[in-house]
Amino acid sequence: MFKKILIANRGEIAVRVIRACREMGIASVAVFSEVDRAALHVSKADEAYPIGPAAARESYLSIAKILEVARRSGAEAIHPGYGFLSENAGFARACAEAGIKFIGPPASAMELMGSKTRARTAMQAAGVPMVPGSARGLSLAEAETLAGELGFPVMIKAAAGGGGKGMRLVRGAAELKTAFETAQSEALRAFNDGEIYLEKFIENPRHIEIQVLADEHGNVVYLGERECSVQRRHQKVIEEAPSAIVDADMRRRMGAVAVQAAKSAGYTNAGTIEFLVDADRNFYFLEMNTRLQVEHPVTELVTGLDLVQLQLRVAAGEKLPFKQEDVALRGHAIECRIYAEDPENNFFPSPGKITRLLRPSGPGVREDSGVYEGWTVPLDYDPMLSKLIVHASDRASAVARMRRALDEYFIGGIKSNLPLFRRILEHPDFVSARIDTGFLDRLLAAKPQLSASNGLSEIAAVSAALFAATAPQRNGQNGAKPGSGKEADPSAWKRAGRAEGLRSE
Repeated sequence: MFKKILIANRGEIAVRVIRACREMGIASVAVFSEVDRAALHVSKADEAYPIGPAAARESYLSIAKILEVARRSGAEAIHPGYGFLSENAGFARACAEAGIKFIGPPASAMELMGSKTRARTAMQAAGVPMVPGSARGLSLAEAETLAGELGFPVMIKAAAGGGGKGMRLVRGAAELKTAFETAQSEALRAFNDGEIYLEKFIENPRHIEIQVLADEHGNVVYLGERECSVQRRHQKVIEEAPSAIVDADMRRRMGAVAVQAAKSAGYTNAGTIEFLVDADRNFYFLEMNTRLQVEHPVTELVTGLDLVQLQLRVAAGEKLPFKQEDVALRGHAIECRIYAEDPENNFFPSPGKITRLLRPSGPGVREDSGVYEGWTVPLDYDPMLSKLIVHASDRASAVARMRRALDEYFIGGIKSNLPLFRRILEHPDFVSARIDTGFLDRLLAAKPQLSASNGLSEIAAVSAALFAATAPQRNGQNGAKPGSGKEADPSAWKRAGRAEGLRSE
């Protein structure tokens, strides 16, 4: 086993990996940009090194700087987390050339599955069910011809895409040229690759993915599925495991296809095969994510496995400690991605200082966080603050538990998407699992209806913040004598706490 690991990331995923290292007796090395000097992952790690300015291309995306820190610190392996360099085959290859273990798949598998067009070709050859479309990049003229053959609507996608970038839905021929050029331009900016391909658009699909884990001895298992259909602009917002529409037979069939896909790609370590599922429960290969997923905690909670520790063990050359028949799913888990953004202002990022932070806790509640009270959220990176995850015996109980946890969660000083989750969790379609990839867009287009329980949620969150903020006054501090019956004039802090409480909700 490794003695020291560098985490080439920041925020909650860096903290998550550091915790796994500590439980395994492995020293952890953090890297940080200038704006992240006081970040939580820096204080949690055993060692921390600066790697440059706030701009990611000069810090977290700098392969040379990260490898230099690995050399200086004596780290034997690098965990990339997700985002940044996690799916960069050049980084994986550079690690190998430097004699440092990359905790992830080999560069060859990453290159194959990282390109959506090459992945489609490989999966078609392996007999994996596919959404009808092109197996390679297209020119505009070729896209127009194929769209006419498939019939509208179609989806234009960037071959190197991810996170919803370089994707456009086209419902008619008149939209195609503009959508193609816009997607291509966005892909060039985001991935330095303007290759575009086209797929038939499946109306109102569900997005369901299979977690796979492969060691370096030829063993591959699947760890059940995750429902990721609650999305905004092709980016996941809520994930859960298992899916309400997947029964044991469908799970076995999807799992077998996912294992087949991983084996055909020569894949090792943790990865995810993503599928679209139509109204008749037919499933089609969408893409493979060649890294640990943001939503991995829901799989951990229903399987009882620590995916990060398993990643480290696989990378160290160990065999998987279990077989497929040993994997069992227990209960139901739901995850909400908590972001510093304003849902009422087109989800505009909301950087700034977190002046008050009340965290949820209690039975079946887990919070993976990268922030703390007093931390200033920078504008330079993805605005994710934390992930709130709950686990219960069944889906209805998990929904109820998540509502309770959201009621306890308060973030003051900045805007967050917490109110949006309270709205989603109250919606009858979500409660009854009648969801698809268009669910959230429909909900956002509708006028919010404040239910009685939602109103109580808002009041409870604000009241909790005010209760905590005014504790000194209630205890007789700040000029008031206990039992005097007279309260001192409200302090600036008290007024600020009230204002922040009301403003944040």
